[in-house]
Amino acid sequence: MNLNVTENKERHRFEATVGSGLALIEYIRAKNGVYLTHTEVPEKEEGEGVGTELVKQTLEMLQEEGVKIVPQCPFVAHYIRENPEWKSMIADGYHV
Repeated sequence: MNLNVTENKERHRFEATVGSGLALIEYIRAKNGVYLTHTEVPEKEEGEGVGTELVKQTLEMLQEEGVKIVPQCPFVAHYIRENPEWKSMIADGYHV
């Protein structure tokens, strides 16, 4: 899947335009890391891997920044459980 994920700093989210709208991950930046709070994919694209690719690219972008994450969104937490190579990014004191 080829998504073009960008950070919309003004709206505090990572986002990508997909066929029927916008897929996004909302976040809150804090001292101890970036809290990933909510993932949303348009209904028509659900089950097509859009959310998975969105999370992957978002984590890659945050990894490049060198920040820790707090996966509050159940979808993001599930992705990290299924792809444990990302667990090292989780902020101290948090688990998935």
